[in-house]
Amino acid sequence: MRAMQPVPLHLRVQGAAGRALLKLPRPALVRLSGGRRVTRDGCVLDEQLQCMLFVAERLGRGLTDRGDVAAARAAMDLDAHVFAPPPAALASADDDRVRDDLNVRVYRPRDLAAPSPAVVFFHGGGFALGGLTSHDRVCRSLAHDARCVVISVDYRLAPEHAFPAAADDATEAFRWVIREAARLGVDPARVAVAGDSAGGNLAAVVALDTRADTQRPRLQALVYPVVDNTRSFPSARIMSEGFLLTEESIAWFRAQYVPDASQWRHPRASPWFAPDLAGLPPALVQTAGFDPLRDEGEAYASRLRDAGVPVEARRYPSLIHGYLNLTGSVEAAREPWSDLVFALRGAFA
Repeated sequence: MRAMQPVPLHLRVQGAAGRALLKLPRPALVRLSGGRRVTRDGCVLDEQLQCMLFVAERLGRGLTDRGDVAAARAAMDLDAHVFAPPPAALASADDDRVRDDLNVRVYRPRDLAAPSPAVVFFHGGGFALGGLTSHDRVCRSLAHDARCVVISVDYRLAPEHAFPAAADDATEAFRWVIREAARLGVDPARVAVAGDSAGGNLAAVVALDTRADTQRPRLQALVYPVVDNTRSFPSARIMSEGFLLTEESIAWFRAQYVPDASQWRHPRASPWFAPDLAGLPPALVQTAGFDPLRDEGEAYASRLRDAGVPVEARRYPSLIHGYLNLTGSVEAAREPWSDLVFALRGAFA
């Protein structure tokens, strides 16, 4: 069984201090972070997130260190543990290999009968950051709560591997799970795809790529997904600053993954531009009120619905981008988590 990576002492202390701070009464959190509630575009920011963002700004913490990709990756892997859910007890968490340069980690909950339902999970991180470590606790919790095997995909990252490397890896990994289903103890008819942010993009791409396959995803769960690399929707400007994911950081991520502007509208880079969405698997689309990606995710859900695809779409108006990794500390983030788990269990039933 793959052991969890130890969390450095300073991060354990930082996490404990942060979680203690967030347990203060809501009025105290507001007083500590400017004295008034943050509102924008009809949304009211959660008090815990308001305080968290205020402290992060004062500490000079941003989403990326654009001068050093390696440092940004290391920081994301470590920071992901600070507010993440506590590690769930599982039967196993083992690494496997799709090919020499494409690895996965297979999480299996206790007392789960085979063949089991499964989720092929794609992590967020702007296609340039993140990996098996950054979303380890998320995947452990997802396997435990949704009662399914979770296969986390360590797809190639930009800028070393630009578009369409991540998209190719995502689709290959899904098809590998279907081919290896018997060995993995997985029911090939009950395999969903899920991901957050860049991973939501990849889950949507897999759904498009495998539309004609004999076994396609049972559900595509898209959590605040990237679906339009042209940045053409209003929330990209309305929420461009102050809520973790900024327009500047989005532009940097895009420059790493899709440096050629002529490819921004390619459907495998931006599923919004797929000419036809008919016949795709049912979808769960989650968006956050204070997220530059909010409007594109909601527009994509509407297009799916108009194409006859069963869609459950919901905006969580008080939340920010990245809430999937905050469910251990931010109370409001637990509602979309419960909705994700409920949707997966329903799809597998």
